[in-house]
Amino acid sequence: MSTNGNKAWHSHAIAAVANELATHIQNGLSETVAIARAQEHGPNELNEPPRPTYLKRILDQLKSFVVILLIVASLVSAALGDWVEAAVIMAIVVLNAVLGVIQEGKAEEALASLKKMAAPEAHVIRGGHRMTLPARELAPGDLVLLEAGNLVPADVRLVESINLKVDESALTGESVAVQKRAERVLNPEAALGDRSNSAYMGTMVTYGRGSGIVVGTGMNTQIGLIANMIQSFQEEPTPLQKKLDELARTLGVAALAICGLVFVVAAMRDTDPRMIFQAGQGMSAYLGAFRQQLVDFFIIAVSLAIAAVPEGLPAIVTICLALGMREMVRRHALIRKLPAVETLGSATAICSDKTGTLTQNEMMAVRLYADGRTITVSGHGYSVDGDFFYDGQPIRAEQTPVVNALLWGGTLCNDADLEVTGEREHLPTYRMVGDPTEGALVVAAAKASLWRRQLEKSYPRVTEVPFDADRKRMTTIHALCDVADDDPSPFRDEDQGKFHVAIVKGAPDLVLELCTHQLRRKGVAPLTPADRQVILDANSAMARAALRVLAVAYRRLDHVPDEPTASAIEHDLVWVGLVGMIDPARPEVKPAIEKARRAGIRTAMVTGDYADTARAIAAEVGLLRPDGQVITGAELEAMSNEQLVPRIEHTDVFARVSPEHKVRIVEAFKAAGHVVAMTGDGVNDAPALKRANIGVAMGITGTDVSKQTADMVLTDDNYVSIVSAVEQGRIIYSNIRKFVFYLLSCNVAEIAIIFIATLMGWPSPLTAIQLLWMNLLTDGAPALALGVEKGDPDIMEHPPRPPDESIINRIMLIRIGIMTVALTVVTLVAFWLGMSWQGVTLAETMAFVTLALAELPIAYTARSERYPLYRLGMLSNRWMQRAVGLSLVLMLVVVYVPFLNKPFNTVPLGPQHWAALLPLILLPALTAELTKWAIRHSEATHKATGD
Repeated sequence: MSTNGNKAWHSHAIAAVANELATHIQNGLSETVAIARAQEHGPNELNEPPRPTYLKRILDQLKSFVVILLIVASLVSAALGDWVEAAVIMAIVVLNAVLGVIQEGKAEEALASLKKMAAPEAHVIRGGHRMTLPARELAPGDLVLLEAGNLVPADVRLVESINLKVDESALTGESVAVQKRAERVLNPEAALGDRSNSAYMGTMVTYGRGSGIVVGTGMNTQIGLIANMIQSFQEEPTPLQKKLDELARTLGVAALAICGLVFVVAAMRDTDPRMIFQAGQGMSAYLGAFRQQLVDFFIIAVSLAIAAVPEGLPAIVTICLALGMREMVRRHALIRKLPAVETLGSATAICSDKTGTLTQNEMMAVRLYADGRTITVSGHGYSVDGDFFYDGQPIRAEQTPVVNALLWGGTLCNDADLEVTGEREHLPTYRMVGDPTEGALVVAAAKASLWRRQLEKSYPRVTEVPFDADRKRMTTIHALCDVADDDPSPFRDEDQGKFHVAIVKGAPDLVLELCTHQLRRKGVAPLTPADRQVILDANSAMARAALRVLAVAYRRLDHVPDEPTASAIEHDLVWVGLVGMIDPARPEVKPAIEKARRAGIRTAMVTGDYADTARAIAAEVGLLRPDGQVITGAELEAMSNEQLVPRIEHTDVFARVSPEHKVRIVEAFKAAGHVVAMTGDGVNDAPALKRANIGVAMGITGTDVSKQTADMVLTDDNYVSIVSAVEQGRIIYSNIRKFVFYLLSCNVAEIAIIFIATLMGWPSPLTAIQLLWMNLLTDGAPALALGVEKGDPDIMEHPPRPPDESIINRIMLIRIGIMTVALTVVTLVAFWLGMSWQGVTLAETMAFVTLALAELPIAYTARSERYPLYRLGMLSNRWMQRAVGLSLVLMLVVVYVPFLNKPFNTVPLGPQHWAALLPLILLPALTAELTKWAIRHSEATHKATGD
């Protein structure tokens, strides 16, 4: 007995499936065999791996190279007795870890959500007896019963299907319920959405009834395959995490090299090891002094290491991302993982689902064909405020009897209805109840003020011939009841009095074959062969436009048979017209896609829908480029990964794809060098969401699985919010670059100051506690303020940065170098002045004050990498005013509060000292502005010359 979940059960006849699974088509398994199989194959539920513990999540926060450096520096400081420095550094490490765990504390629950999708109960036949049991107890070979409203409890090969329709949108992405036909035997290569003889776990039966043999349970189902894919993908570090780790390693190696060099140079310059070998009474004393000198030099080296490592960087990055997360929520995007805020901003490609993302996820009638005319229907959604247009001119349905008849017929031969849900702009809003396709007909009629419940008062339904997959149509029979003499009923004949009418709705070609006459403005006329061809041409035109087309016809009846049959009713019909429907595009999507394109971001549609439908929607929203290609899942299946990658850049639409295909598409984009954002809302999207650089799920229409798997959830399901999130992501990354530039300019200057002073034989201008004070407090507050900048006004007019570009690119490296020179020069000049006037303590104070305060004006200039400060406005970032004010107060406190002078090695400064220091404090900021001007001028020159 085979129970392989990958087996093509849809390609086997019903009898062959029953034989292979050793079950009975009518009686199912015996209770004994079913229980034994359930024990053999395990519960019909999805396996869930253990979730990470809080300890593991905390340890994950400590993997950063910067954090490791901080921990080492803390241990070294503690070993040397510098407990204050050690405690401060460890406090930073703990703060960063706590912030990270809090922001990312929501556990992964994708598989738990998958489990919730499984039906809690199943109706089965065992040993010829119908029973209800927990779905987890199902076994391969069980015979399950399916009815409207039920969730399918396992993967089944259908045995019987009576008007059976299943909503598979969460699994395949199709917005229309799928008609099932058990007797069919399909090609083994048939796509998941084309397997009309099977039903799958977690999908919903929306119409009819049926039964099927269980062919897959638990992880051996289509949902189980998705769960396996989710589990198999390991979390990858985001581009930001990679770049920060790269930066930390570079800083760490450079700091260790410089520390070693400073230690060796200082030891060789100020000690004479040859004296160790001289005999005498002073040998012991000298050795002690030599050891103390080495310790002092080592402390200088440690101070240099502290200066090299930006202690505040991890915490500031975390806080900046958290603030970005708050801003994203305001823009209708909920971030589940902090680094995702930045990653979306670096996206170069967006793989977007169609249904519910680019479209409204509801069928809408957009085109009517009646009396030889094509009428366009306007309006969106279930607000039913719309109009009818012919040749661009508005018309009224009651003025065109055939259009009126088409709307009446489509509404009466219908099981859907509209319910009032509220009010918008003083007009009622509605909720469609029933099949989406039938709902589109009801909505179209409502736009002409034709309401189903009112129509049924005049034409109550007395009986029907239900929809059948072979006939591809349904028929309802209505009695003429309360129709006033002046009522514009399209089926009423003044000479005939009361009568019955049979209304037929279904596939246009099949309905047309049953028609002998047609309804025209002047009445009923014979249907000629030429008329038939015109109607077929109109149907083909709608189909080419990716519309789902239904036909409406009718026949007056003198009496109603006791047991009406299709053969007795469906003949000699009067043709009325065609209704073309589509899941319409969101009107706001087109400008959003254009904005993304101007920003250099590719958008590709990845959908389970048919190629013609996908192509039409892609063209409507401006996604399909003139030379853009459309690839189907079958074509994709025939390609190798190596063949797919080069075609990625030329393909705009991937249609009729499976979950495995979606993962391959994401992988191909990544292989082509893209940072990929994958949007989606269904269970079928979950593996690709997890494999993408950033997964974006829909919050309203999205399944719990997609939400819990994704990095970001859109709370309004609006494509505009994706582009807005991209813009905010770019702003956040730009802000990270700003405070990285600011912090590194300050830290590299500190290294240069200590290094040069050591080479010159001067005492260290800055102590370890002073360095920590600046790095954490006086630098940290302005750096945080840089993290909330609003961004340059043209941030979405530039292409995405290269995915492999370092945070510190060539331009930033030049700016850091210039700032390092400027800060180093003014600080050493201040130290030299202090040494000349009084001594080491004053010199250290003046150097400390000069460096700390010179960094504050630089924070203002760092608010933009390109725009001058006067363009930004000095006061446009209120957080910067508060941060600079706080830093200034903290500096003055350690200089003028007496009990802090000793630990910080400072003395109060007088007016003459400030007079000398103020020009030195302002000089670096002026240099930064001149540097930006020079860079802008150079870029403009290169652009003008085409170099």
